[in-house]
Amino acid sequence: MEEKSDVVLLGKLLHETGYKRKFKEISIGRVKLDFLEHGTEVHEIKRSRRIEKAHIYQLRYYLYYLKSLGVEASGVLNYPLLRRREEVTLTQEEENEMRLILKEMTEILALGTPPPVVKLGICKKCSYYEFCWC
Repeated sequence: MEEKSDVVLLGKLLHETGYKRKFKEISIGRVKLDFLEHGTEVHEIKRSRRIEKAHIYQLRYYLYYLKSLGVEASGVLNYPLLRRREEVTLTQEEENEMRLILKEMTEILALGTPPPVVKLGICKKCSYYEFCWC
């Protein structure tokens, strides 16, 4: 779904032009990391003009996933349009929260029918918008 999204295509263009020397997308299992620095410092590039909670959770999930593979990593969100970097960690409390979130997702997937739709304004910008609302 993401490969057909204009938002994702704009993000890829930003990756390729703004981080030409560093950008090397890395696929590990079910995650794609934008690039690594200093061995295990995971970087995600965001086209947004705001630091969003969803970005932090995405990177925390990557850190959680890597930890499940035995790799202790740290994370950095890069916002080139803001000229900012945001460091992201995975504390024990955040790791517990991630387990809970994943458990809830598993329970939702096990339901016979999906839960009622909750439409949010932010959803219109998501690359999965058409998939969720068709």
